[in-house]
Amino acid sequence: MTQEEAPDTAVAYPVPAGVGEGESTVRRSRFVARVGRARSRNQALQFVQDAKERLPGATHYCWAFNSGPPGSAVQVGASDAGEPPGTAGRSMLAYLLRSGVGEVVAVCARYYGGVKLGTGGLARAYSDSAKQALVACPKKTNVERVPVRVAVPYASVDRVERLWAKLGATVREREFGAFVRYEVAVPREQRLRMEEEVAGVTAGTGRIEELDP
Repeated sequence: MTQEEAPDTAVAYPVPAGVGEGESTVRRSRFVARVGRARSRNQALQFVQDAKERLPGATHYCWAFNSGPPGSAVQVGASDAGEPPGTAGRSMLAYLLRSGVGEVVAVCARYYGGVKLGTGGLARAYSDSAKQALVACPKKTNVERVPVRVAVPYASVDRVERLWAKLGATVREREFGAFVRYEVAVPREQRLRMEEEVAGVTAGTGRIEELDP
């Protein structure tokens, strides 16, 4: 049994497909933001750490993330990192939740310029920086997939293997026994077609079982 690729399993929505950056200067303070994808708190915190290494010497590293679908506040986090409460991380998080993009993390490094901005000015500077970075960030659609187990005879393996790319399915596991068993994640809109295709290339001998997500 081999692990090959973990599929996306959430409903379809935009997610970062790379890293976006934004920079602005407000009353001599320089704000540099980076935005990327985070599907968990651990991934978000790793992104924050990477940003600190890429942007050394800042006086503050404020961050926010939503590792779930757009607008969902179930998997979120934020840090003001020493700025007045609610002015940095929370303002970025509020923007991320309104953005329509899911599984996203934003980090903003502030290089203090010696002039205080006030709570309103800080909130605007941090949220505007996050917005610039997210606008610049490339995006892709996170496709809803369903996990399925497929068992086929060895004689049909080559034909079945060609189906996965045709259907946009990703193979998570293979197991070799009396039959070859695959665990695959298939786009939901291709689920019924997959059943028809597998039946066709195996002359009806292939077996399909839908798994719990």
